[in-house]
Amino acid sequence: MATVPLLGKRLASLVLASLLFSIMSFSCGDGGGGAGKPDGGGDGPDGSVLCDGGPCSTDTCGDSLRQTAEACDDGNKVNGDGCSADCKTVETGWSCEVVGRPCVKLVGCGNGRKEADEECDDRNVTSGDGCSETCKQEPGWNCPASGGRCHAAKCNDGIKVGEEECEDGNLNNGDGCSSICRLEEGWKCPTVGAQCTKTTCGDSIVEGTEECDDGNKDMGDGCSPLCKREPKCTNGTCAATCGDGVMLPNDTSEECDDGNVRSNDGCSSTCKLEEGFVCELVGTDPPPRVVIPVVYRDFIGFPWTGGHADFQNKNGQSERGIVKTDLTKTINGKTFPGGKPDYAKDGTDLSLSTTNGRALFEQWYTDAPTVNRTVVGTLDLLRQSNGSYVFDDQDFFPLDSVPGTWVAENKETKRNDNNGTPRNFHFTSEARYWFEYKGTEVLSFRGDDDVWVFINSKLAVDLGGVHGAESATLTLSTKAAELGLQVGRIYEVVVFQAERHTTQSSYRLTLNNFTTKRTECRATCGNSVIDEGEECDDGINAGGYGQCSRGCVWGPRCGDGKEQSEAPANEECDDGNTVNNDGCSSTCRIEIN
Repeated sequence: MATVPLLGKRLASLVLASLLFSIMSFSCGDGGGGAGKPDGGGDGPDGSVLCDGGPCSTDTCGDSLRQTAEACDDGNKVNGDGCSADCKTVETGWSCEVVGRPCVKLVGCGNGRKEADEECDDRNVTSGDGCSETCKQEPGWNCPASGGRCHAAKCNDGIKVGEEECEDGNLNNGDGCSSICRLEEGWKCPTVGAQCTKTTCGDSIVEGTEECDDGNKDMGDGCSPLCKREPKCTNGTCAATCGDGVMLPNDTSEECDDGNVRSNDGCSSTCKLEEGFVCELVGTDPPPRVVIPVVYRDFIGFPWTGGHADFQNKNGQSERGIVKTDLTKTINGKTFPGGKPDYAKDGTDLSLSTTNGRALFEQWYTDAPTVNRTVVGTLDLLRQSNGSYVFDDQDFFPLDSVPGTWVAENKETKRNDNNGTPRNFHFTSEARYWFEYKGTEVLSFRGDDDVWVFINSKLAVDLGGVHGAESATLTLSTKAAELGLQVGRIYEVVVFQAERHTTQSSYRLTLNNFTTKRTECRATCGNSVIDEGEECDDGINAGGYGQCSRGCVWGPRCGDGKEQSEAPANEECDDGNTVNNDGCSSTCRIEIN
């Protein structure tokens, strides 16, 4: 695996910048040069930098990138935290060594060392993170005796703090709130101690694990039908979108992107590296599996009551040229940013065609509640020994037992396949996947009936018609010019499929070298190694008296300065040390002279 370690520690951003990106370029405020230009080589007649035909804004303070005129940049414009509001001054008594990270106080509360009367010291003077502005430990937290970041003391203690996303009153998995108090996919747990409930993607309310919710089940519009953020690209050029799972080439605005906007998992909600994790930028090897969102639309076959004339009407006929070579963005006045197949048979004789006109065809891949039923699912592509990943189902009937379909509503009866098994036929599917073009990609497909593959919104594979399984293989480099592909840019591959006739259905998609750079993080706490910032690590960290607890800090123990009189501790005293002959023994028993 070709990886670059990204340690979520003090020098993480500097390591990332030096190892992952060749030359940082800025559109403005880069010391006088334009994007990728040396200082003094701007676009203006006087060497100044121009943006959109006018001068660039020079106010870059707070962007986590220290410019030439800045003494520091801690990612904000606030006084009193070490870096002044204008980024011109490192405030007295502070150190701002790591760009984009909070400054560190040199002496007293906030310097990261537990001293004198302090109960904790987490390297800042901000309350609400376990250690207050006066270095007192806050309820529900456990702070290292040696100083450093605090962690939630206990899952389901009735206090939701720190890395905890929920507290539902138990330690069970599978009920929305996991045994470590993290939200499970597709759930919301807004109230401490209350039962969690599932979220509804498509209700226009962003909640729980949802990253977005635009109120529809369309793909390619920036928010997937699984309520996950999608890349925003035009002809290979993308805007950095935190949470879309894609690390753009030569972009420094994101230190990581793990495909979500949840903090305390190594990559923060703003795509910044977090302490206590090791993150890797994976850029060449495909993962063990790739999960691609897919939208199915279920139809009633013709000539049954309410049946669609394009389904179960004609058979045994391959037909090329049903769709145009470019996706259309607008259908019946509605905009589809990701595009849909555009019908190409207008004004032609349809007597020999497998379709029956534009109006009916446009219902194939759009929501039409009186005509189709929309179901959201996923395609799991498994990694093969040769590095490709494949989805292969020779009995492709994903809607057989799905609620909300016409069969489930008793509006259509299942029909037998070749093996005599009752099946839910008559549906379409739409699947999308983003990749960084490297010139080595190969796509293979087998399916029946219709299959159209679009890359960069242009038709790359046409297997239209009502037919048995047909195959096609596409080497992208041979059609790069036709598809408008440039190495190093991000493009979308879209597969539209239709199952229009009994008695068989198959679907096989193979992607070779279709990868993007992405971030995978794992916590160092729990690896049975005491890493920087950890007091202990026994691999379990379940807590309890004298044991290592969550966050790899010691739990209650003799010598912590807090008398634990109840079992199993039964301490008679605790003077904050484990030294004998000072009145309180090393086992926290009162000594009598």
